[in-house]
Amino acid sequence: MGTKNALKKQIQKTHTRCRRCGRTSFHIQKKVCAACGYPSARLRHYNWSTKMIRRKTRGTGRMRYEKELPRKFKNGFREQTQAASRKKKTST
Repeated sequence: MGTKNALKKQIQKTHTRCRRCGRTSFHIQKKVCAACGYPSARLRHYNWSTKMIRRKTRGTGRMRYEKELPRKFKNGFREQTQAASRKKKTST
């Protein structure tokens, strides 16, 4: 059987949930996420891991802002105006 110290190393947690990426990669003592680099403002990515870049890149999430852009661009980014009516006017 092993020593008590060996069991203690198995029980202790080094990483916990990251509040930005949600993965269990936030190092508790270093206070840095091993996956996304939080609390750094820039997202952590390296060119030697092209698959991870592909998984994390734009268009893989909800895209709450970018989803609306093609429609807004088509209308010239107009704001606080009423769209022109597309109904045919009936002649009387």
